Amino acid sequence: MNVKLTHKAGYHATMENDRGHQVAIDNKAVDNPQGASPMELLLMGVAGCSSIDIISILNKQKVPFDSLEIDVDGERDDKPAPSLFTKIHATVRVSGDVKPEKIYRAAHLSFTKYCSVSLTLAATAEISFSVIVNDIHYVKA
Repeated sequence: MNVKLTHKAGYHATMENDRGHQVAIDNKAVDNPQGASPMELLLMGVAGCSSIDIISILNKQKVPFDSLEIDVDGERDDKPAPSLFTKIHATVRVSGDVKPEKIYRAAHLSFTKYCSVSLTLAATAEISFSVIVNDIHYVKA
């Protein structure tokens, strides 16, 4: 696995992986940032990693769904650099003719066993998640 950063101007840069896919980064504190901040990319990594896990688990169980969205919120400590994430919460929203317990189980497996990004960040942050199925919060019984 390899990524290469190329500086553009100011704090703006592009990064490219070894398959040619690019992502723009910037400092969110500057006027008109040209990309996501590195810390935002970490939260995007949580969402992306868990979405792959959840989709894979649901596919293996032959559980079709209409839509999947994952919102990830992160709280950082208020110390000067490094300001690490202390809490990360993901809200998994799924719609379709699905059983909420199947969605919950897939999310639980992702965040506690499979998602390498979440498990890496768990060294410094409390990771939590909630599940909403067809606009109804699911609470595990």
